[in-house]
Amino acid sequence: MTALLLLPLLLPFALPALARRALDRLAPAAALWAVTACAVVLAGCSLGALGVFLLTGLLKLPLFAALGELIHPLRTASDLVVLPAAAVSVGALAACAWTLVRSVLRQTRAFRTARTEAGRGPAAGDLCVVESVRPDAYALPGRPHRIVVTTAMLRCLDGPEREALFAHERAHNDGGHHYFLAAAELAAHCHPALRPVRESIRLAAERAADEAAAARVGDRRLTARAIARAALASQAEHSGRPAFAAAATTGPVPQRVRALLAGARAPRRAGRPVAALLLVCAAVSCVAAAAGLADVHHRVEIAQGDQRP
Repeated sequence: MTALLLLPLLLPFALPALARRALDRLAPAAALWAVTACAVVLAGCSLGALGVFLLTGLLKLPLFAALGELIHPLRTASDLVVLPAAAVSVGALAACAWTLVRSVLRQTRAFRTARTEAGRGPAAGDLCVVESVRPDAYALPGRPHRIVVTTAMLRCLDGPEREALFAHERAHNDGGHHYFLAAAELAAHCHPALRPVRESIRLAAERAADEAAAARVGDRRLTARAIARAALASQAEHSGRPAFAAAATTGPVPQRVRALLAGARAPRRAGRPVAALLLVCAAVSCVAAAAGLADVHHRVEIAQGDQRP
């Protein structure tokens, strides 16, 4: 049981390398879906494994054994293993909960502030212009979705470049990329190994929006130039927008510009092994967590006298 439950805690360490390979081998939209789904599954399984360790340790204590109606001792590994594992699980789960609550509160405040600012400026359809000396532009989710751009950013770009930038931000809203970014933020607080994956998911979202914008305006060089100029204008500025509000100026912009200038790539078979590895990683984690939970449940039923060993 202990060995099975260790797998969901160890497999997330393999995801950062797999995520980088997925970005290189898969189409941006496919990489976004695959990496995000795998990160969420691994995060959930790791929390499940910690919860099972915690439950097992608690049932070794007389008070909780009585609450669980155990009439026989719970058969597990040595207490020298179970109790320290439970103690570590308590600390890990508490740290996850604390950082997650802080992040949710911070992002909620930033989202409300951004929606308030967007509501004050003039709007044309989904486009909101905010008076500011700070160059910035981003896709703001909500009802309705908005594209927020500052007057300083508008002054940095010419007409065609503005249209390319707006197409990029509309692609974020149309693709629901804020859901992927929010899921990445959630997963990053569930397991420390998933924190680097957050940036990989953000890059995949930006690359997907880059390709969609290039297809919409019909000019990859114009899209690359607009993104580069917008990033140069805002690189020294700090934005208080929420982390799940995607923006063309985030991520490794030189890498994105090179990808746009290199031209659209046809799907390659070389991406299939990476997708298969992501699937296997998520599946193994799920099976290990489920098998560990089932084993503990069986042992609890034996200790309650419901089943024979």
